[in-house]
Amino acid sequence: MTSETSALPDFGVPALRNAPDATLAPAPRDGVLPEGFFATTNLPTYLKVNGDWLSPTHPRMDGALVVSGATAEVLEPRRVRAGTPVALGSTEDGSEGVYVERPARSLGAPPLDEFQFMGSEVSRERPVDYQGLAERLRWERDHDGYLVWVPGPALVHARARADFVWFVEQGFVQAVLTGNAVAVHDIETALFGTTLGMQHGGLAAHGGHGFHMRAINTIRGIGSIEEAVATGVVRDGIMATLVRRKIPFVLAGSIRDDGPLPGVITDVLEAQDAMRTHVVRATGALFVASALHGIAVGNMLPAFHRHRGDLEPMLTICVDQTEFVVTKLKDRGTHQAIGIVTNAQDFMYVLRHYVEQCNPT
Repeated sequence: MTSETSALPDFGVPALRNAPDATLAPAPRDGVLPEGFFATTNLPTYLKVNGDWLSPTHPRMDGALVVSGATAEVLEPRRVRAGTPVALGSTEDGSEGVYVERPARSLGAPPLDEFQFMGSEVSRERPVDYQGLAERLRWERDHDGYLVWVPGPALVHARARADFVWFVEQGFVQAVLTGNAVAVHDIETALFGTTLGMQHGGLAAHGGHGFHMRAINTIRGIGSIEEAVATGVVRDGIMATLVRRKIPFVLAGSIRDDGPLPGVITDVLEAQDAMRTHVVRATGALFVASALHGIAVGNMLPAFHRHRGDLEPMLTICVDQTEFVVTKLKDRGTHQAIGIVTNAQDFMYVLRHYVEQCNPT
């Protein structure tokens, strides 16, 4: 699996050289955009201001283009303050001072009207290029990439916990964005050897239905996950490894949460902001068995990042045991995502095998 870099657009072509400056209008109130504002996508976007084409920082879909002096930024509408200049328009060809660069079709892809077998983008029957993925992960790690992982609780249930810990220890994880459940079930395993009361062999432990609540209560009594690790109450697992290696994590709450654990951010906007601090640094993202958090992070994730001045497609992997989750992510705008339909245990085990073969340590 190789990435395809591209240079910046040629702004010397007549259509872009002669394009007008973008029309700007002040936001009428805090959190309210002017009528006719330009709604951003996750594609490379440029804004012409005072004759210069600017590349806005913090790109994402469903945002607004705002200008401050000679710089531009993409902001969520709720963050725009009254009086801030906001770009207007609806066209993306530069004719209104906003240009959106469309991605080329993948190398080797057949024309859209060419007959082919295995043509759907998401299918459990499609082969997975684990070798290419392993090489890309190694490249990202060795070139100071920022890999954001979004795991769901099934990763822990499916006995992929040790494999994920291995990826953290080997430097393939720069941030983890997830929810209360992953941390709870990981800590339950550290304390009781079960997940939701299920033993390693798949059998229910006596009284196991309450083990996750006991795990939450233990951490709440200590005060924090970090303190539980520091005092040796939680000795192993995902959360212990993240804490010891100082890998940042964001635990975003939801209505269904038990507890929640200390450190879970229950304000959804605060959680979004906390996740966004890592998403804007991402050079790749891996969503593993997480529908809600995967789609949420996908909506904050641009389809590209910049590497030494060039545009690089954002490595985006979505793994789930059903086609539905992968398709829903792509249908919500994360078109660059590569869908892998399999369970979390198989994916993590096989990926680790290929990475180890690619880069034995």
